[in-house]
Amino acid sequence: MTRPIKAARGYFGVGVEGISKPMNLGAILRTAHAFGASFAFTVDAHHDAKDIFRSDTARSLQHVPYYDWSGLSDMVLPKACTLVGIELTDDAVELPSFRHPRAAAYVLGREKGSLTPQMLERCEHVVRIPTKFCVNVSVAAALTLYDRTICLGGYPERPVMPGGPDLAAIERWETPRIRQR
Repeated sequence: MTRPIKAARGYFGVGVEGISKPMNLGAILRTAHAFGASFAFTVDAHHDAKDIFRSDTARSLQHVPYYDWSGLSDMVLPKACTLVGIELTDDAVELPSFRHPRAAAYVLGREKGSLTPQMLERCEHVVRIPTKFCVNVSVAAALTLYDRTICLGGYPERPVMPGGPDLAAIERWETPRIRQR
């Protein structure tokens, strides 16, 4: 039996700057759709990347609003939406230590490069996935959205012993909490 993702208050979007491969964009859109994204976007996407229908079998564009901005100056996010860059930089916060904003747009870099300095400048936060080297952009998107779901989804604390919680207790799971600093 499949259980739906527990909805947190707030919303999020996910996008990528300068993507060139349609299979990666399709995987990101499908992942965004699967995790309940409110919107998805690209900034300066290569025209070939927009041919995503080979890889997005969920037909996410029919379910999730998609914005295709030609450049950074065209990118318009909702008011109070925090832009979070996902990038391997020396000063980035490691994902397991990051507190996700309730209203966020996550932006990832191109396949063979990084977020541009202009995009990094626009980000309120820069977060890194603690890996030895870069992972595929669609994998990075999935890890980021999974972490958001775990942190803001209202799931109970993990048990001390191996295994999961008593599934009969799902009705007692709390609504999402805001961790105190």
